[in-house]
Amino acid sequence: VPMIFWNPSVEAFSVGPFSVRWYGLCWCIGLALSYMTAYYLYKKQKIAEDKFEPLFLYCFVGIIVGARLGHCLFYEPAYFLAHPLEIVLPMKQDPAGIWRFTGFAGLASHGGTLGLMVALWLYVRKTKINLMRVLDNIGIATPIAACFIRIGNLMNSEIVGKFTQSDYGFVFVHNGDLLPRHPAQVYEALAYLLIFFIGIALYRRLPQKVGTGYFFGWCLASIFAFRFIVEFCKEVQEPWEVQMQQFIGLDQGQLLSIPFLLLGAYCMAGGKWCRKLGEQA
Repeated sequence: VPMIFWNPSVEAFSVGPFSVRWYGLCWCIGLALSYMTAYYLYKKQKIAEDKFEPLFLYCFVGIIVGARLGHCLFYEPAYFLAHPLEIVLPMKQDPAGIWRFTGFAGLASHGGTLGLMVALWLYVRKTKINLMRVLDNIGIATPIAACFIRIGNLMNSEIVGKFTQSDYGFVFVHNGDLLPRHPAQVYEALAYLLIFFIGIALYRRLPQKVGTGYFFGWCLASIFAFRFIVEFCKEVQEPWEVQMQQFIGLDQGQLLSIPFLLLGAYCMAGGKWCRKLGEQA
């Protein structure tokens, strides 16, 4: 595999003074594809359309709020607890005290997953659809969004891999690199795409499992198992994680993946709470 010098523009296109970044575009494409998948599942399962309509808003707000809080509290708690306004505002205060627009620089997938779970619980309270059915449908639809979010990270030259120590890999020119790194974003995007198609195939083979937590479990277990593995070839996101790796052999992303992986395995195995909350209860 040849060395690839990677230096795309972060902007996809611009119309006058308005510019659209690849990262935001990838988020929108990923969420739209997840939305279309969930819509297809609801139609197949003959769930009333008026119960589907609020789903996107709940999911969108839950993911964004959870991902933002996750980054701020899991990765940079000291800074953001000292600058709480920067958690909710897409701006940063420079040393001179002037506020500058930066966008939300920092979204964590673990926080996004937690935020999504809270949002779905609120959605279920409103619509009275069975919780495990909703979680299963979202579990089938979510991996395609994760795929496109990682493509967005690639276009931003962020969440990069370690140096490959060979001629293979991506040279992230935007970051000032001269040597190739593992394209960890590509590894993750391809893995999540595969997980999405496997989830669709499992649904077609086992439609009776919807409402048991099986597909929600598949989504969590597969995504976070791969996330745990791929972290070994990724650079840490925060400098303090280097000490963490030296101390326990894992980084923050891996540590946060373990509970989700275990929860996923529990749901796939049809644990007691899944049976209690599921439609077969």
